[in-house]
Amino acid sequence: MNHFEKASLGIFPTPLYRLPNISNDLGTNVWIKRDDLCGVALGGNKVRKLEYLLADAKRQGYDLVMTTGQAQSNHAMLTAACALRMGMDCMLVLKKRGITARKGNQILNYLMGVDVRYVDTDRYDEIYEEMDRIGRQMGRRVYKIPCGGSNALGSLGYIDCMKEIADFGQHFDHLVCACGSGGTAAGSVLGAKLYLPDTQVMCAMVDDDPFDVIVPHIMREAAQLLGVDVEIPVPELLDVCGPGYSIPSEEGNAAIAMMLRREGIVLDTCYTGKAFAGLIRQARAGAYKPEDNVLFLHTGGAGGLFAQDWEGTETSPRFA
Repeated sequence: MNHFEKASLGIFPTPLYRLPNISNDLGTNVWIKRDDLCGVALGGNKVRKLEYLLADAKRQGYDLVMTTGQAQSNHAMLTAACALRMGMDCMLVLKKRGITARKGNQILNYLMGVDVRYVDTDRYDEIYEEMDRIGRQMGRRVYKIPCGGSNALGSLGYIDCMKEIADFGQHFDHLVCACGSGGTAAGSVLGAKLYLPDTQVMCAMVDDDPFDVIVPHIMREAAQLLGVDVEIPVPELLDVCGPGYSIPSEEGNAAIAMMLRREGIVLDTCYTGKAFAGLIRQARAGAYKPEDNVLFLHTGGAGGLFAQDWEGTETSPRFA
C-alpha cells in the first residue's frame, strides 16, 4: 500500500465504538465505524477513495476533475470539496435523475460554486462521452472519476479502512456495508481477506446492478495493483434496494428512525438507512449470535436526507 501516492484529505482513523441501545434491541453486539466523521463536508466513504484518485490526478498533471452520479450524489459533492481543497477545478456531470432542486447536497455544490451539468440519460457511457466533449470544448484534459470512485485505485481506500479496523484490536464476526457502485464493497471484502480473515463481510445492495460480477472484478484489479496473489472470495450480497436506487424504502426509513432515536446517529435514505435495515433484518432472522460482534460501516450521505420531501409521510416510522 505504501507504493501508492495518497493525498491527506480525511481525519483518520475514524471513531469506532459499540452501540449499547441498538445492541440491546437486537440481541447481539452492534458496533459502528463512523466514516461519516472523516472531516470533509458531511463526511462519507468517498473521501478514502478520493485520497488515492485525486493524488493520481495531481501526479499526472491534471487540474480539471469531472465525476458523475445521480442528482444528490454524495460522491459528486465530496469530489468537488476535495478537488477544490487541493487547488483543482471540478465539474459535476450528473444524471438528470433524482432531486435536482437546490436541496440537500445541491446546496453544498451551490455554496462551493461548482459547475453542475445534467445529462438526461441512464447510461454512464453517455455521461463519460459528454465529459470528453466538454473537455475538448474547453481545451483541457479531464481526469474522469467513475461513479462512486469505484475502480481498483479507489477501492484501496477501503483496504486501508480494513487495516484500520484490524489495528483497533477488537475481533468482529461480521461487517455490514452498503454497496451502491461496488468500490467500497470490493475494498472491504478484499481488505478483510488480507487483514480480517475471520470477519464475514455482507454487502447490502442499494441498487440492482450485477454486483456478483462487479465487486469481484474490482477486487481482482485491486489485487493486481497491489501485486498480491489471493483467492478472490464470492461476496455475500443482501438485496436492500426496495423500490429502487435512491428511492426511500419503508424498511430503510424505519432503520433511520431507530438509529436516530436509540443512538442519536443520522443515516441517509439512499445508502446507510437501507444497509442498516439489512443488518436489522439479519439480526431479527437469527443470523447473529448473542456473543457476536457485528460492525456497521457508516459510509455517510446525510446531505441527501435533507433533499427528500417528508410531507405526507408517517411522522413516526415504526421500528424495524
